[in-house]
Amino acid sequence: MTPDTSENKIQQNSINLLQNLGYKFISREENLKLRGGKTSEVLFREILIQKLSEINGYEYKGKRYEFSPSSVLKAVDELAGVSLNEGLMVANERITNLLLLGISLEENLEDGTRRSFSFKFIDFENLQNNDFYVTEELEVSRANQGEAQKHRRPDLVLFINGIPIVAIELKKSSVSLENGIKQLEKEQGKDEIPHLFKYIQLTIAANGSGARYGTTGTPFKFYSVWKEQDEVKAKESLKSVINGREVSTLDMTLFALLSKDRLLRLIRHYILFDKRVKKVCRYQQFFAIEETLKRVATLEDGARMGGLIWHTQGSGKSLTMVMLTKLLKQIYPNSKIIVVTDRIDLDEQIHDTFKNTDIKVGRASSGSDLIEKLQSGVSVITTLVHKFEKMQSQKVAIRDSDIFVLVDESHRTQGGDLHKAMKKALPLACYIGFTGTPLLKREKNSFAKFGGEIHRYTIDDAVKDGAVLPLLYEGRYVGQEVLDADGLTRKFDLISKELSDEAKRDLQQKWARFERVASSEQRLELIALDINEHFKKSLKMAKGGFKAMLATQRKYDAIKYHQIFEEYGEIRTAYVISSNEHEELEGGYKEYVAKAWQDTIRGYGSEEAYLAYVKNEFIYGDEIDLLVVVDKLLTGFDAPRASTLYIDKQLKEHNLLQAIARVNRLYDGKDYGYIIDYRGLLGELDQALTSYASLSGFDPEDLTGAVIDVRSEIVKTKTYYTHLDGLFSDVKFKDDLESYVAVLEDVQKRDDFKEWLSQFARAFKLALSSEKICDILSEEEIKAYKQRVKFYNELRKAVQLRYHEACDFGKYEAQMQKLLDTYVSAKEVNELTKLVNIFKTEFDDEVQRVEGKNAKADTIISAVSAVVKEKMESNPAFYKSIAKQIQDVIDEYKAKRLSEEEKLAKAKQLKDLITGALKPNEDRYPKEFNGKKILFAIYDNLLDILSDMGLADIETVAKNLSLKFYEIYEQASRKPEWQKNKEVENEITSAMEDALWDVEDEYSISIYDKEQIYQTIRGIGISFYAK
Repeated sequence: MTPDTSENKIQQNSINLLQNLGYKFISREENLKLRGGKTSEVLFREILIQKLSEINGYEYKGKRYEFSPSSVLKAVDELAGVSLNEGLMVANERITNLLLLGISLEENLEDGTRRSFSFKFIDFENLQNNDFYVTEELEVSRANQGEAQKHRRPDLVLFINGIPIVAIELKKSSVSLENGIKQLEKEQGKDEIPHLFKYIQLTIAANGSGARYGTTGTPFKFYSVWKEQDEVKAKESLKSVINGREVSTLDMTLFALLSKDRLLRLIRHYILFDKRVKKVCRYQQFFAIEETLKRVATLEDGARMGGLIWHTQGSGKSLTMVMLTKLLKQIYPNSKIIVVTDRIDLDEQIHDTFKNTDIKVGRASSGSDLIEKLQSGVSVITTLVHKFEKMQSQKVAIRDSDIFVLVDESHRTQGGDLHKAMKKALPLACYIGFTGTPLLKREKNSFAKFGGEIHRYTIDDAVKDGAVLPLLYEGRYVGQEVLDADGLTRKFDLISKELSDEAKRDLQQKWARFERVASSEQRLELIALDINEHFKKSLKMAKGGFKAMLATQRKYDAIKYHQIFEEYGEIRTAYVISSNEHEELEGGYKEYVAKAWQDTIRGYGSEEAYLAYVKNEFIYGDEIDLLVVVDKLLTGFDAPRASTLYIDKQLKEHNLLQAIARVNRLYDGKDYGYIIDYRGLLGELDQALTSYASLSGFDPEDLTGAVIDVRSEIVKTKTYYTHLDGLFSDVKFKDDLESYVAVLEDVQKRDDFKEWLSQFARAFKLALSSEKICDILSEEEIKAYKQRVKFYNELRKAVQLRYHEACDFGKYEAQMQKLLDTYVSAKEVNELTKLVNIFKTEFDDEVQRVEGKNAKADTIISAVSAVVKEKMESNPAFYKSIAKQIQDVIDEYKAKRLSEEEKLAKAKQLKDLITGALKPNEDRYPKEFNGKKILFAIYDNLLDILSDMGLADIETVAKNLSLKFYEIYEQASRKPEWQKNKEVENEITSAMEDALWDVEDEYSISIYDKEQIYQTIRGIGISFYAK
């Protein structure tokens, strides 16, 4: 028997599993009944009213009372009445607060007084008091009713007490779950079904082999996988409720996120708003916090047990601290939480994160202020570790086991005097350390002293989960030996390799300048030249390209680099140093650096203002391409658009790992971070990472997946080239473009072609910008690949035209263009034109460019088919007849009953029919229609729908109804925005219903297809009147 991999089967399996987890199933018909037959309603009001009456009550003078029915209705109205006027996220935040905090309702008491009592929508304390439901295909009317498609239907929606809480989109195994994420994103649009999503707390997209989850407003790239801490145990639990099939990833995800107790816990404690952006925890945050709560519950010698959380950089450490703080405050109401960092910018960052998530937080401005805040009522404090010295000097010690100290980047503060100062000031406090980099072997002992490791989420885990990007490493060591004559010639050849003649001439001018500078400066000049060319070739795009950072050894170098780039004038740079970084000792550059820095910040008013400008511009703006740094901004600074880090600085251990993580953050169109190292920190990357001095202090297993040799990506050029070659292996005439186009008639092959060509182009572009290309590809291969890229780009243009579908590369489009412009020097190659509109004269010009009559006919038929699909609802009878004629032409040609000339002639005829160049025979329409096209459309469709009624006088009936319906729409369409107005729609339907009843009475018949008539004529009305 063939396994069923359809969406339907996956949906049924999911419903069965949820029923086994205690959810009650509600069918599609029932879910509409529970909403009073209204698709605009999304609450199951009856269930909600009954449930709220059951789970709520209040005590007064020792007696228990129920809330009055009017109070319950008031609560439901308050929930349902949250407006979308300020946007979906504002509404969702308000509803989330109502679900979490409940509301306060006034009741009239027996003794004649009025008092307020708290009222809840979900009983988080007593799981069994809530009812959980799952329904399928919940049909919800769109906010914009002016378009042909009136409804959206999420595959599964889960309700708690009649409130929709989880939306799930499922796809069959062969369809990417990314489509499900895009659907969830689309459904939240303002014209879509935001009135459902204002309640939703969790969103899940899945297919047969995988699942991702998010919440309302989660951007595509942040949808995450969920992994259970104990997958074996979870699988065993699932086996007891799943019969007759293997446990799938989707089963595991549904079980992990939607088991009743887990779902309530996630909603209550692990979803938050960070500056109006809603965020749900990732699995590593959830388990780290759960483990921490278990750990701190244990008291030893009067102090709570602490420990260390190692979560690699970019995996949401700040929000883990926020969620942990909220839970600690709830479990230990009198507790104080102190968040400790060791740098002002980090203290600012963490303080802002707490503030953005609505936690009242105090920031200790000095040691005395810290003492004051600790002794007063401030319960969450952020501070710098140095402030504890003041407490020590004043001999202040607070002995309280309900003080929790969360130490950020704790490897930097755990050793030495500062840690001792903290311990002395707060001897019974619970210390929880956070680090984004693994511990060095020598540090592991000191951490064992205060509880050891609580939870880890390694670099390798984060890359596999897609939480951060992999880091490609390329060593371009520039030592003194490069600066002899032979070394320089080799370097020039490497830099100029693959450049066009014009670009080579440009480079030669820079090279002449390089040869003039003092030998002591030559190293900087050479690296600057290399960076300049690499950046131009790889990163500088027509619009919104990626950015880069350059880490330098000294402040002098940073300034020098900035000046060199300014003189080149091709990439825009800024540099950042700070006056308190260790002063320059060598070479007497102190005055030079101080003057240059003062000149740079002068126009900004202060150092802080300049730094704020640079940070903001680098992260969000387009005025800075490359940021040159020494120490400042090399760590604890998030700029997702930064994709490349150039290193000309001795970095080791934590500092090296933190620096390279600047470029591993997710950003649209970015597939990896790129490290180019001019110091040889990791040599040729041909040994274990820990064999290099810069990383020798770590345990090897802690560095798995930290960086990847760029050569392993370059090799992919060969892989995808072979895939593409294989796709066209059956092509007989290898120099005939048309033969290749014919292969791509198959939709799956077209999809493979687009995917493989975009991956090939991406890998080849990377290869051409890397010095390591010679290790992987020969000169002959490079030449052949360049010719092939050019040919494949011509092929995709032909394919786009022939099959009338956009053949772009999505996120790789700009990179493809860059590859062609920079390396293939194909002047005639330009960006693909948009699909040409069949109604415009240019369409005929495009068709003329296509070789061969059959190819021309196919091009026209594809374009006509696209119009039929798009316009079907505006005149179904007409477009169905065109669709049938298209199919007839295709079938007759295949059966060899039509020649190529005849096929082309018929294709042109269909195009003329569609575009109106060929006028319909108006003689067959009643003369009362006076040539009005809308009446022709209504008439044709009524004849089509009523043809099965057996009416002797069908033409007269269709004529009279057409005139009546025309009049109804003519009147209605005079009202502004009529097509979006529900009341107007109801008036139209009512008037049409009257007209149909008259026909039923006159001819003694029953018309069963009234709904089809309303919808069909509405589609026609909208297409004619709502343009």
